[in-house]
Amino acid sequence: MTLAIRPLHLLLFVAVAAIWGLNFAVVKIGVAQFPPILLMTLRWALVGIVLTPFVKRPQGCWPQVIAVSITLGFVHFALMATGLKNLDAATAAIAIQLQVPFAALLAAIFFDDRLGWRRASGMAVAFLGVALIAGEPRLGGHYLALGLVVAAACIWSIANVQIKKLHAVGGFTLNAWVGILAAPQLALASFVLEDGQMTALATADWRGWFSVFYQVVMVVIIGYGSWYWLLRRYGVNQVMAFTLLVPIFGVLSGVVILGEALTASLVAGGALTVVGVGIIVLRRPRLVEPDAERV
Repeated sequence: MTLAIRPLHLLLFVAVAAIWGLNFAVVKIGVAQFPPILLMTLRWALVGIVLTPFVKRPQGCWPQVIAVSITLGFVHFALMATGLKNLDAATAAIAIQLQVPFAALLAAIFFDDRLGWRRASGMAVAFLGVALIAGEPRLGGHYLALGLVVAAACIWSIANVQIKKLHAVGGFTLNAWVGILAAPQLALASFVLEDGQMTALATADWRGWFSVFYQVVMVVIIGYGSWYWLLRRYGVNQVMAFTLLVPIFGVLSGVVILGEALTASLVAGGALTVVGVGIIVLRRPRLVEPDAERV
């Protein structure tokens, strides 16, 4: 039986979508002050430190949790943050939505879930939307940055498949231990691939540290805490519909907070992507349910 959503819960759904959407601008601010992989190191280290005292150890699931820490905590977030360094927040907020078509495709492969013409058409529409944005002059030749974000979306879908097999591990438990395990991996990658870490740590102002705080407290603790609470009260179809608001808030965060241009191509491409993702999400919500962390 589908329950009617209470007004206060409706506001909470929208608030969570806004928190996650605004995070694109917040991370963009963060990578302006910290090397991107270092920023993700700080994020995951603090997530692990804050959450591990309150969760159990994932006994019997360590190999799977370690695997998720590599794909999600390390590879996905390193690619996403590095791409966002040279990409506007609005474009990244739309491009990362390709994680849903990628997840649907992998679900067909690993869970024998038939795509069907509706979801296949949704995938095509979503990719068409991102392709339209890729042709914008605003991209400024930063196709590598866009490619990194699209690659991050693909890696997220792989992590999503891994997480679907971890039925015994709760959301906060997974976030906590992925944080503990991913932070050293990211720190090593930052040491090898980046420079200026100590200078950034010494000179970052309140905006840089607010970016870290926002990602840990707002995105993970408040955002995911509220999401898990709502998931226990409403059907997945009802809950997943609100994830379609995330790219909208992501685009608005870039336009309002960072002063990015809102062009016709961006609006058209974003609309196509959201429509395509919507077709997939509303057809098979459980296969793309955001148990995995999102930027």
